[in-house]
Amino acid sequence: MIADRPSTAAAPAAARRRSAEPSLWPLVTRLHFYAALFVAPFLFLAALTGLAYAFAPQLDQIVYRDVLRVEQVTGDPRPMHQQIRAARAAHPEGRIASVVPPATPEETTRVVLEVAEPDERRRSVYVDPYTGEVTGALTTKLGGTPITTWLSEAHSNLHLGAPGRIYLELAASWLWLVVVAGLLMWLGRRRLYRGKAPFWRALWYDRSGRGVRRDRSRHATLGLWLSIGAVFLSLTGLSWSDHGGARFEAVERSLGAKAPALDTALPVPTGRKARPPGDDAATAGAADPARRVGPVLAAARAAGLSGPVEVGLPRVDGTAWTVTQTDNRWPVRKDQVAVDPATGKVTDRVDWADHPRSSRLRFLGSQVHRGPLFGPVNQAVLAVIALGLLVVIAWGYRMWWRRRPTGAERWTLGGRPPPRAAWRKLPVPVLVTGFPVLLVLLWAMPVLGLSLAGFLVADAVVGAVQRRRAADPAR
Repeated sequence: MIADRPSTAAAPAAARRRSAEPSLWPLVTRLHFYAALFVAPFLFLAALTGLAYAFAPQLDQIVYRDVLRVEQVTGDPRPMHQQIRAARAAHPEGRIASVVPPATPEETTRVVLEVAEPDERRRSVYVDPYTGEVTGALTTKLGGTPITTWLSEAHSNLHLGAPGRIYLELAASWLWLVVVAGLLMWLGRRRLYRGKAPFWRALWYDRSGRGVRRDRSRHATLGLWLSIGAVFLSLTGLSWSDHGGARFEAVERSLGAKAPALDTALPVPTGRKARPPGDDAATAGAADPARRVGPVLAAARAAGLSGPVEVGLPRVDGTAWTVTQTDNRWPVRKDQVAVDPATGKVTDRVDWADHPRSSRLRFLGSQVHRGPLFGPVNQAVLAVIALGLLVVIAWGYRMWWRRRPTGAERWTLGGRPPPRAAWRKLPVPVLVTGFPVLLVLLWAMPVLGLSLAGFLVADAVVGAVQRRRAADPAR
């Protein structure tokens, strides 16, 4: 974000004020210029794909309505084992990984099969709980339909796999820095050039400006309004990124903030009460897992797990089944229980409140970032931020292009950047205190550090070439 320049009539006064300009000013200006110029394409893609992903639930209901919802609610649902057997009759391949009962009377039951699919994908078979008919089958990932999965991967890695995830982490790493630098420039220049003008004037663009000046004002003012949301999306996106997220988890582990794990080991029976051969949980569950889902779900409901849940069947013999709450809407419900399928007893429990505060905050932040936490209001806010970022980026490139030189240098690409070596003018106390902070930031955000190093090297090379040409005009 770049602020208005003073008018020609105010040039003498502005020149006097520039003498009081902070030493950080040239550095902040150059940082915002280069970061915004080269990272903006990644930010544009992230905002565009994120805008589409935020409305994936609505797209699901439009495209897969016949699969996800029943035609008519009639009477009581059939027993769970009958629904599962109907799903297995239509799709006998693979093993049952989990069962998701309908959260509302209008939803279908989902039977998730573990089959030979790449990248943690599953085959989900949907059953009408009232008629027992299979309404369809979809290839899902982490519960997401094909459309949701496609939009999620477009946003997170541009369908390029692990290498593509660098693009999103690059955008998230630089977004907060671009916003902070832009805010410092806009608010600082408003104070510098407007003197004692009311602060609220910085909240709206200068309608008297024309051309580049008006573009700057609109770019900066809209960026100011979006700043809090943009920084929030930047930090929450980094919290689960490959490299920045790993650093965050390392700090959590060092502080002992480890999320508790559900113990699925079954107690070893002894004495007269030992189960007879063939009557243990694993054998019974393997013989007819469909019969066990109903009692396991009833035990979890009796233990207080209300709302949407998922019943997980174990891969390993002799372990308990799990029931996990999957409600990502506020107030979230994420309790878990382990249930012995042979006795219907709860053998272990991990409540949402048992998780470290940092883990809960990170999860809540991710749900706001993705859109489900506060429902349609959450989605609407995300849409406004995404659309605003697209407009801010477009205005930024527009004014950069319109500021390109004229005359002999008219073919120069875009406007000239601020002067180099601004950091050399910083006061020593700022350098002494700022350098450790910079090291911490670069450790916490490795992608930011590597890309910043690349910028500095490229800038130094360009500067050296330009100085050499200036020293030898005959070249």
